[in-house]
Amino acid sequence: MSSPRTAPGPSKAAPSKSAGGRRGEKPAIGRQGEKAAPVKAPKAAKSALPKAQPPKPPSNRAERTAERREAIIEAALDEFISRGFTATRIDDVARRAGVAKGTIYLHFKDKESMFEELIRTALVPLIGRLHAPPPIGGTVRDAVEAFARTFIQEVAATRRGDIVRLIVAEGPRFPSIADFYYREVVSRGLAGMRALIELAVSRGEIQQKNLARFPQILVAPAIIAVIWQSLFSRHAPLDAIEMFRVHLDLIFGERRTT
Repeated sequence: MSSPRTAPGPSKAAPSKSAGGRRGEKPAIGRQGEKAAPVKAPKAAKSALPKAQPPKPPSNRAERTAERREAIIEAALDEFISRGFTATRIDDVARRAGVAKGTIYLHFKDKESMFEELIRTALVPLIGRLHAPPPIGGTVRDAVEAFARTFIQEVAATRRGDIVRLIVAEGPRFPSIADFYYREVVSRGLAGMRALIELAVSRGEIQQKNLARFPQILVAPAIIAVIWQSLFSRHAPLDAIEMFRVHLDLIFGERRTT
């Protein structure tokens, strides 16, 4: 008699894959009692705006233009001093400045305008100092003497004096240059001197009231110094600053020594 067949036992159910993933993986978030997996912070999105670039250095084109203009002015001064205004040619200035002749005309229309620029840059700023009032506590004589010292040191004893000498020598043949010099330098200088004389009269520093009518008297030694320097200094050197002090003694009276 055959033995009865044993009924097959319940088969082992294959482990089901959870929604969280394969065996050994941590279950997903959401079930009660289960630990939440750490959440990684998302990477910051790259900005769509371009990064700020460092400011570019300013173009040096303007600097090169200014340097070229200055070189032309220097060359013009050299030519005017060595040849005189009449004999100076634009070609000579261009050659000395190391530029093409056409470059000259980009800056100046002719040699008269070059000469005017020499006056404007070399002498006009100096004359502007005359319009500054005397320092607090200072006398008018101190202000005039300081200006005279500056004029002698920076004009009479330098190449700036050659500009004045050129005007004296060639101004009669070129009235437009003489007119420009008078308008930009002489008239301003006389106005400044007249204002200082009137101030000195009101303070009692100058007794001669009519001096304000002739401010040329006050600056006469400066012109003498410029002319003497070019014509006679090799024969008889002139102490222009000391001469100016003596001149101011005649106008203001001698300084009292303590």
